[in-house]
Parts: sequence; C-alpha cells; structure tokens
Amino acid sequence: PEFPGGEGELLKYLAKNTQYPQMERDNDIQGRVMLRFVVLEDGSVSDVTVVRGVSPGLDKEAVRVVKSMPKFKPGRQQGKPVRVYYNLPFMFKLQ
Repeated sequence: PEFPGGEGELLKYLAKNTQYPQMERDNDIQGRVMLRFVVLEDGSVSDVTVVRGVSPGLDKEAVRVVKSMPKFKPGRQQGKPVRVYYNLPFMFKLQ
C-alpha cells in the first residue's frame, strides 16, 4: 500500500495533524510509538493497534492520527487489491 503522494506526504501529514498531549509535554515524555494496522482492499485503514507504546497519551494520539488518515492506494497481489498489514513508527519529540 502507498500513502497518497508517497512517504514524504505521509510524514508531512503526521507532522501537521499531530497534537502533542499536554500532560506528556509538561512531563517531558517523548519517544517512538510503534503502530500496526491493516490497509484494506479499498485503501481504508482499520485494526489500528499499538505494538510498543510510550505513554497512554502519546499512544492514544498516535492511534487517533492514523485513524484519521486519508485512504491509501491499496496493496496489490496478482493485479487484485488485497489487505496488507502496515507497521508505522510514530516519533514524538519535543523541540
């Protein structure tokens, strides 16, 4: 599966739509949330799960942003669209 516009657009989308949770910001909590989800045959995202979390607030925000993503170009096998698992590292870093 491919995000509309490719990997660069995916990173821009994540940066633009992520709101750092206040509790984590106040306590200087940062890190990488590992997410896993399925891109369905129609390109929509489902079954978003946290594989490795950082904190409840960051995990919840990462899941929220991924669920709000536009449809992907679906993965194909032998010319037919298929369901594909997708792993996504989601970085939270305070400036």
